[in-house]
Amino acid sequence: MRITALTCASVLSIISIGASPFKISDMLNVNGKVTLNVPEVEMDSFNLDGGVAGITERDIYVEAVEKTAKKAAEEEAEVETIVEEVPEEEEINFVMANVQNSVNVREEANTDCEVVGMLYNKCGGTILEEGDGWTKIQSGELVGWVRNDFLYFGEDAKAYAEQVCDRIARVNVECLRIRKGPSTDAETDGLFEINSEWEVLEELEDWVKVDYKGAERYVSADYVDVEYFIEDGETMEEIKAREAIAALEKAKLTANQGAYAANADDTTLLGAIIQAEAGNQCYDGKLAVGAVVLNRVKSDRYPNSIREVIYAPGQFGPATNGSLDVVLANGVNEECMQAAREALEGATTVGDAKNFHRAGSGESGVVIGAHVFY
Repeated sequence: MRITALTCASVLSIISIGASPFKISDMLNVNGKVTLNVPEVEMDSFNLDGGVAGITERDIYVEAVEKTAKKAAEEEAEVETIVEEVPEEEEINFVMANVQNSVNVREEANTDCEVVGMLYNKCGGTILEEGDGWTKIQSGELVGWVRNDFLYFGEDAKAYAEQVCDRIARVNVECLRIRKGPSTDAETDGLFEINSEWEVLEELEDWVKVDYKGAERYVSADYVDVEYFIEDGETMEEIKAREAIAALEKAKLTANQGAYAANADDTTLLGAIIQAEAGNQCYDGKLAVGAVVLNRVKSDRYPNSIREVIYAPGQFGPATNGSLDVVLANGVNEECMQAAREALEGATTVGDAKNFHRAGSGESGVVIGAHVFY
């Protein structure tokens, strides 16, 4: 119910009451009567317990004032109680190993306790318990205590992970097109399956550049989750198993390939190509180059002499760019000659590998120094 018509005397009595919420501009002269425009929001309801006949002009004014004051107080209280909600910072509940190589993980928080595993420089773990100067962590299957001196915590752990860990893109849809360029118009080059993971080379606005079989390819950023790949530590059991497998692999790679008879000139030529290709590499790398040459000589797919293998078109760069001739003219150093003699006796560090390139060229194989052998 909205009541608006008042007599002039009523208006004057209202004005004389005191701090009115209404202005003179709210009063209009309608047919000789002054009308007070009471705001709708303030007069949506009235207390009519005494009946309509019992309502006086003062009642109307007082009710309006009380309504206005009450609403203003409520709004003020509401404003005062509104507190900007600041999202709580997500607790960083993992650690990163703060080491150059590795750190021991122990069964209990004591340096006298048994070592149960190792964390390496790109390893992280979840915090399980905090002690006096020690933290109990879980990293993969490894659970144990690490001294705090060898761990990064909180924002430091996060920053270190971003610095040293590789990024991976995990596919989050059933099937995702691989494209040769960052555009839906680019040619496709296959499909990624859901949950497959790929090394991230670069994040663009709408695309992610990934390493796909040694080539740069692109996937839509909407359909992959990019995260840092934090490596797990190893339990002592895992370390022993890995070392056993490595020993078997090494045995295969170093198994004697059988001796090959060569004259002095061929031996010198073999030593020269070793020096030209791997003169600045470790001894195992030098021996590996000699083994590749001999493995080719013994294979039906290549010529059956050292000279023909080395000078075959497009095979060994130093044989055609002049650097092999320079080595032969200046003399082969003793370490390269020793590697040549061992290779002729059947020694190898790369099994029966017949090829090598500079490491990072995309082929999988045995990496020794700056070369990958396959």
